[in-house]
Amino acid sequence: MGIGVFAFIREHRADDTLDRNPNGCPNPNRLTMTQSNAILGPQTVIAWDFDGVLNRNIVDGRFVWADRFEVDIGHSLDGFEKAIFRNNFDDVITGKVDLRNRLNEWARSVGYVGGVDALLEYWFENDALPDPEVGAVMDTLNDRGFRQVIVTNNESRRATYIEGEMGFGERVERVLSSGRMGVRKPAAAFFALVTETLEVEPGQMLLIDDCPKNIPAAISSGWRAFHFTGDTRHELPLALGLS
Repeated sequence: MGIGVFAFIREHRADDTLDRNPNGCPNPNRLTMTQSNAILGPQTVIAWDFDGVLNRNIVDGRFVWADRFEVDIGHSLDGFEKAIFRNNFDDVITGKVDLRNRLNEWARSVGYVGGVDALLEYWFENDALPDPEVGAVMDTLNDRGFRQVIVTNNESRRATYIEGEMGFGERVERVLSSGRMGVRKPAAAFFALVTETLEVEPGQMLLIDDCPKNIPAAISSGWRAFHFTGDTRHELPLALGLS
């Protein structure tokens, strides 16, 4: 069936700032829309971003799992973020540094005695907020026989949690995470490694992602892309030919 796949390309501005987003995506500013006619055929592979798309855990640029951090954990959230996310977190995201080791360093520095494994469980459980509407789209695509994967900037421990405890391992073909692959979006090498792993051509791939930087990067790699935002989420079924 013929559809229009919408790619929303962000207009970069000089006053961009990063908020508390470990994936490194800036707050959305003005967006422009381009449209390319395409066919969502039987060979198309839908590549879902996880946080902010399948998992509705980001509100106004912040990860809501940490909203009660200071109450529940008893330590400064800002200090935690500086130690974990603002200390070359790319090394964690790409698997060079174990997240558990990074958390252990923070725990020792502040005297946290709750246990690193319990903290990981607290983090992952409170960060597990699957979006039922988007999940329904995924299930419909599965019913229609489309290949689906998750492509996410997450380290390996959380990727395993997404597959197992959150149940996505049974809903997609693969969870392709930066921690396992050693490279993260929006690097061209990430997209190339995905297509190589799946043994497909770039033109077969359709990325659904909320991070503005990843959309042009995917398109430059020969993929098609849908920029998923609060304003565009209702257009997703139509773009996929489901309504």
